[in-house]
Amino acid sequence: MKIGFIGLGAMGRAMAANQLRAGHEVTVWARRAESMQPLLDQGARPSASPADCARGMDAVCCIVTTGADVREVALGPRGVIEGAAPGCVFIDHSTIPPSVARDIAAALKARGIDMLDAPVSGGERGAIDATLAIMVGGEAAVFERMKPLFAAVGRTQVHVGPNGAGQVTKACNQLILCAFIEAAAEAARLAAASAVDFGKVREAMLHGSASSRALELFGGKMATRDFSAGVQSRLHHKDMGIVLGEAVELGLAMPLSAAVWQQLNALMAQGGGTLDTSALLTVLEGSGAA
Repeated sequence: MKIGFIGLGAMGRAMAANQLRAGHEVTVWARRAESMQPLLDQGARPSASPADCARGMDAVCCIVTTGADVREVALGPRGVIEGAAPGCVFIDHSTIPPSVARDIAAALKARGIDMLDAPVSGGERGAIDATLAIMVGGEAAVFERMKPLFAAVGRTQVHVGPNGAGQVTKACNQLILCAFIEAAAEAARLAAASAVDFGKVREAMLHGSASSRALELFGGKMATRDFSAGVQSRLHHKDMGIVLGEAVELGLAMPLSAAVWQQLNALMAQGGGTLDTSALLTVLEGSGAA
C-alpha cells in the first residue's frame, strides 16, 4: 500500500520502519524535520505537512501524544482532511479520549475519509519487534482492508467495535496496567520496610499468582532502582486522566483509578514526569523523584 505516517517519536519511528520492511511505500511527516531523517535513510519519502503526507495515499497512520494533537493533524490547517482523497483511511495509533476519536471520525467521514482508532500496547520494545497489541474501533470492513498494515507492526489485532471502541479498550488496558504498577510499588515498599530484599520477593512472585508483565518490567526497575524512562510517567498520567474523564462523563465510581491518578499527580509534582512510571515507588517513600 501507499501510506503516510505522521508522528516519529520512539514508537512511530519503529512502526514506520516496520511498514517499510513489509514492502509498503511510506511517506513521513513530523513536526521536527530532523525526526524524518532516519526513515528517509531507509527509503521513506518526506512531506511538507499532514495534508501533503496524505495526498494520494491509501491510508495515513498517526501516533502523537494528545487528543488535541490528533485533531490538529487530522482536521487543522494543512491537516490530513485537506490532502486525503475519498476512500483514504486515517488510522490513529495514539491514545486519546474516545469522544475525541468519535468527533474526528465523524468530521472525516463527512469528506469520504474512513477512520480507525487503533491504539497500541507493548511499548517501544513491542514497536521495534512488531509485536504490538492493536485494539481497533471503526467499521469492520475497513478494518479487514487495513489488516496488512496492522500485521506489519503488531502480533495481535482485535476489532472491538465502532469508532471510539479502540480507545475505550486502551483506557481499560491503561487502568489495569497503572494499577498493577502502583501495586508493585506498594509491594516494594512493604518489603523494604520489613527489611526483606524486594529483588528476591519479586523473583518469587514472578512464579506465583501475582506474576504479571507489570511486575516483571516495572517491578524489575524498582528492584534495581533504575527509574530511567522505559515509559515516561507523564504519558501514564495523561492516560489515567482519560480514564477519569470517561468516568465523569459516564457517571461511574472508579475509586482505584482515582487513587492511582493521585499518586501519578504527586509524581508529576515531584518533577518525575520524564522518569519511568516505576518511580511511583519514590512517592510512597517520600524520597522525591527529581
